[in-house]
Amino acid sequence: MPDVLTRPDPDQLLRRVQAEEEFHRRGRLKIFLGYAPGVGKSFRMFDEGRRRRERNHEDVVVGAVQPPVSPEVQELLKKLEVIPLKVVEGVPMINVDAILRRHPQVCLIDGLAYDNPPSSAHAKRWQDVEQLLANGISVIGSVNLQFIEEFRDRVERITGREVNDTIPLSFVKMADEIEVVDTPPEMCLERGSPGVTEDLVTSQQKLSELREIALLLAADVVDHQLETYLERQGIEPLWGVQERILVCVTPRMDASRMIESGRRNADRFHGELFVVYVHELDLSAADQKTLDANLSLARKLNAQVHLLESEEPIHAIMEFARQHGVTQIFIGHSSHESWWQRLWGGFVDKIIREAEGMDVRVFPN
Repeated sequence: MPDVLTRPDPDQLLRRVQAEEEFHRRGRLKIFLGYAPGVGKSFRMFDEGRRRRERNHEDVVVGAVQPPVSPEVQELLKKLEVIPLKVVEGVPMINVDAILRRHPQVCLIDGLAYDNPPSSAHAKRWQDVEQLLANGISVIGSVNLQFIEEFRDRVERITGREVNDTIPLSFVKMADEIEVVDTPPEMCLERGSPGVTEDLVTSQQKLSELREIALLLAADVVDHQLETYLERQGIEPLWGVQERILVCVTPRMDASRMIESGRRNADRFHGELFVVYVHELDLSAADQKTLDANLSLARKLNAQVHLLESEEPIHAIMEFARQHGVTQIFIGHSSHESWWQRLWGGFVDKIIREAEGMDVRVFPN
């Protein structure tokens, strides 16, 4: 009887065999993801194509080049075969038919988020890429975070820049490999990234936030790759809570960045998000308004909000953290400290000393 109960279901076996056959028949998709314009994703993509051709002797062609073309990219293109775009209704688009006839091992597509003319077989360029993949041609493509449909509004709120042509997140999650072009924000500013226009500090904060979103997205794609692999092998994935993040808010700072970052990290690690506030008496109207906004956002993002009563805030926070198995603590830090705090250590220093076994992330205020 136990043998009968544990015998694999024939339909499940068939689906697994079909999924494995489909996996080996299709081309592979690799995406170079930029978190902002100017990080160098196009160069990295074409350089990988050059290396594959020269070192691995792979048959590599270029299917699309995104203007403007930097001098560094122009030098790389001289070493690669370029299949010219075709112009339809005045719009340049990938010459899918020419690529299929040529049938290389790898096709480089610079800029995945483009709309095709109405008379085209596919409305979107990423759908052209799907056709190449279905025909066994591997594709290496590039895209910036702002052009992923599900992230467009969030990036727009950060940068103030609107985009129209997008690709769906579901297509990005199809990638067999994703690589974030992780150029430091300072280098982007030196290159004059058009994604930011404010003062240096604000611009760096915005670029850092975009970078964090891109890294978390890449991690989600890797998770999806693992889930797909387990599904093909008939293995049931088991997920447990890996991270418990504690965000400490006060009435004197806008904690929205901390709370939103905590939510993203908790989602990424299938974890829990706690937001705590140690009660204070006699708040001013302005402080009460700031506190209410912080707690309202926390509840909106489905954080577990806790109000703590204690005359020793650090002790109360650390006791809560230990009781709930917190792994990361997010706290704000003001650059305006008194000489007494600098000499003996302020709130942040004391939290760091007490948080043994926990990571402490400090957000400047």
